Amino acid sequence: MAYKNTSLLFIFIFYCTFGHAQWKLMDKNATRETKKLFHSLKKIQKKGTIFAHQHATEYGRGWVGDDDRSDVKSVVGTHPGMIGVDFKDFTGKDSEKHKIRLKKIVQDAYNRGSIITVAWHFYNPVGPGGFYWRDSISTPVVRRLIPNGDAHEKYKDILDGIAEWANSCRGINGELIPMIFRPYHEFDGDWFWWGKPHCTVDEFKTLWKFTASYLRDKKNVHNFIWAFSPDNKFNNEEEYLERYPGDEWVDMVGMDNYADLGRDQYDLDTAHKKLKIVSDYAIKKKKLAAFTETGLESIPNTTWWTETLLNLIKSDALRLSYVLVWRNDSRSDTHYYAPHPGHESVPDFMKFYQDKFTWFENDLAKKNVYKKRKGKR
Repeated sequence: MAYKNTSLLFIFIFYCTFGHAQWKLMDKNATRETKKLFHSLKKIQKKGTIFAHQHATEYGRGWVGDDDRSDVKSVVGTHPGMIGVDFKDFTGKDSEKHKIRLKKIVQDAYNRGSIITVAWHFYNPVGPGGFYWRDSISTPVVRRLIPNGDAHEKYKDILDGIAEWANSCRGINGELIPMIFRPYHEFDGDWFWWGKPHCTVDEFKTLWKFTASYLRDKKNVHNFIWAFSPDNKFNNEEEYLERYPGDEWVDMVGMDNYADLGRDQYDLDTAHKKLKIVSDYAIKKKKLAAFTETGLESIPNTTWWTETLLNLIKSDALRLSYVLVWRNDSRSDTHYYAPHPGHESVPDFMKFYQDKFTWFENDLAKKNVYKKRKGKR
């Protein structure tokens, strides 16, 4: 009996030491709160999915810059569980003003208990065309930004600015604020200058690895969870991983998919198949998984929230830490992806919100996903 108990104890210790150690961030020096968030997301995705909205608290339908406001909160009484922000204005005119404004948005969200995910619609730093590829004027950029490229030093200067900002975002006790950083998304399409037709596999991987290593190892940015997210152009794991930089460079895997959820067609079987490729890879490799972008512009389908999105993310065998819908433009009559007061999909969105599977900011605040120490604001 003693021998049996000793064996069981050894197995238990081995599992706790090595099994748990597999669930780890690519940054061994990640901050305490970043590690806590990573493990909180792991637990959440086993029983539900966080609802996220891009630019949720920055602006919405008919308003800009109001404190503690979002269209989602105006509808259900609480903000989304995760807000999406963007580094796109960190270069060019008025960049410092944008950094100050975004810092406040991030700090306010974190202090409420929300989670932040960062995209980067990176304006072409060495040529015209913005962040899109323009056939008439664009030229290959990625090869110029990576080591030995003629714009490599300029790229490092841009990363220096991101690092300085990331290391200035702090909570009420002075702790660095964790963020899910999702650079170079939808790289399997042709619409961005970092897209598949505009750089080789090796060039893209080199860009990713250099960006991650420079921010982490040279600039001491230790509050990022790194997310890899193509669009929906893949059909199997091999295609999904074509431009994957390696497990040592990624914390979260995801995908963007508008096409199969109503933009081009309703094909939930295909959407599920592709999300399952992502989710299965995450489970296999001890990564987080997410549905990093989706939505239906103007939400003309009044039951889209429960019959399309909720049915999909609740499908068997999927583990997704969050699902993000795109922004609500403050000026456009049609460019919005979350409901606002008076919209015809509000009743269905209320059902989506009330479902125990979906997590909003009020749910996260109760769980204290960062395990923060209490302090005074």
